Amino acid sequence: MQKKISNLPFKGTAEQEQQLKAIIDASKHDKSLLMSVMQQAQDVYGYLPIEVQTMIAEGMDIPLEKVYGVSTFYAQFSLSPKGEYNISVCLGTACYVKGSGDIFNKFSELLGIGADECTPDGKFSLTACRCIGACGLAPVLTVNDEVYGRLTVDDVEDILKKYS
Repeated sequence: MQKKISNLPFKGTAEQEQQLKAIIDASKHDKSLLMSVMQQAQDVYGYLPIEVQTMIAEGMDIPLEKVYGVSTFYAQFSLSPKGEYNISVCLGTACYVKGSGDIFNKFSELLGIGADECTPDGKFSLTACRCIGACGLAPVLTVNDEVYGRLTVDDVEDILKKYS
């Protein structure tokens, strides 16, 4: 599954940039620390937009293509910001056969965003995951750390209202 690049403009702060520069400066002597720098950068920004990847590439004297390749290869890295409320719908086999695909599509329709996107106000993001280990509650989704199980499409609006 190809990662989606953010549909929102980059909104980094001067403080975040200073933090990133300090992280890069502490590691630029050793190119093998690229993943560590990227993990720390994601901790600072919440995701790795191309602007941050460019700062890492330039600061560590590594081709941008390599930084981008690492960010798209490893599942731990996100190219899109997460909303205040990240909705993650399980599309693993047990959940999918019980209707999680329809639940995902209903969230997408109501929020006006697709997979790995964030609403323009930054309130909600929508992701699909493969399994969260709660197959007995299928279909399952999480909103941040809160788990919802045994869902139907009819539950989607009530879940969104709880966070609106």
